Amino acid sequence: MPTAPPFLIRKECPPGACECRHGELLDAWERDSGTDIRILRLTREEEKALIARIEAIDSYEALGRLEQRMLELLGIRLTITPSANGVRTVMGLQIKLAEQPGLCRRTRENIPAAIRRCFGRHPEIIYALLNARDLLRAEDDAS
Repeated sequence: MPTAPPFLIRKECPPGACECRHGELLDAWERDSGTDIRILRLTREEEKALIARIEAIDSYEALGRLEQRMLELLGIRLTITPSANGVRTVMGLQIKLAEQPGLCRRTRENIPAAIRRCFGRHPEIIYALLNARDLLRAEDDAS
């Protein structure tokens, strides 16, 4: 008899609606209890709370802390990189979540959208992000 996960998990998406491989991840965990199933902790209610936290970010440091917590608690790896064509708007940033089993398609869309909304309200975070990558400084030196 399979053991139940030690925490409440996200319900599986309807067949054909998502490619999250929720069932495959649970099957792998049943075969090997060392399988990382942290992502399944992100229930729909928890996802809504996470989106609200993301939208409430007000500094580059807070964004970094949230990135770290998402990695520690859920195993979600977030990357935010400037476009090769430059950054004129929020859309000039590539915001991606690393592919992983159990990560719902809607979550992969909702988290970057929430980050873009946050950046729209707090453009200083974008400037800090670009400064951290020395993009603005390199521009100033070229002038």
